[in-house]
Amino acid sequence: QLVESGGGLVQAGGSLRLSCAASGRTASSYHMGWFRQAAGKEREFVASVTRSGGFTYYADSVKGRFTISRDVAKNTVYLQMNSRRQGERAVYYCNAAIDGDRLRRGGGDYWGQGTQVTVSS
Repeated sequence: QLVESGGGLVQAGGSLRLSCAASGRTASSYHMGWFRQAAGKEREFVASVTRSGGFTYYADSVKGRFTISRDVAKNTVYLQMNSRRQGERAVYYCNAAIDGDRLRRGGGDYWGQGTQVTVSS
């Protein structure tokens, strides 16, 4: 089970951190990532991190602004979002997958319920 938190309203240029807590004894066996979906658009890959936390991947649109990290002991993944842009409004979803390539292509085995993020002027 994946439970996201940390969404809300942030001003343009501001920062927000999302968290995704994974439950289950095998949670550490999964690659973890974040996707987002804006109204009327398809869900898109944002960032992912490998099981050990040693490697990270980002969509071009967020490179340099977002940072994904993982606390293996807490089975929690974070998405630090800086320099938010006005008009960026989307639901952010956490994803867990045994196959990291599959996650980056569109998501894997488990999805969270999503958390809304809105950027205001």
